[in-house]
Amino acid sequence: MRKPRDLEAELRVLQNRSATVRARMVMRLGELVETIGAGALELDVLAGALLEAMAETEPETIERWRSRGAAFFALRREARPRNR
Repeated sequence: MRKPRDLEAELRVLQNRSATVRARMVMRLGELVETIGAGALELDVLAGALLEAMAETEPETIERWRSRGAAFFALRREARPRNR
């Protein structure tokens, strides 16, 4: 006869994994804010800008932002010293 699964234990593992992923996401968002220099903004200004971005629905605007972000990260990759 098969041993019954411990669903409670599996649920705890999934919840722990979820908490880890959320913590990593928050840390990466903080790193992004610092990397682009937005940490110098007042908290209200940064929050307002993000809220406006979340409300944006124009595909052209979103694509312009995407292109600008991709260009920013491409420049950072090029500026990194290469290990040989």
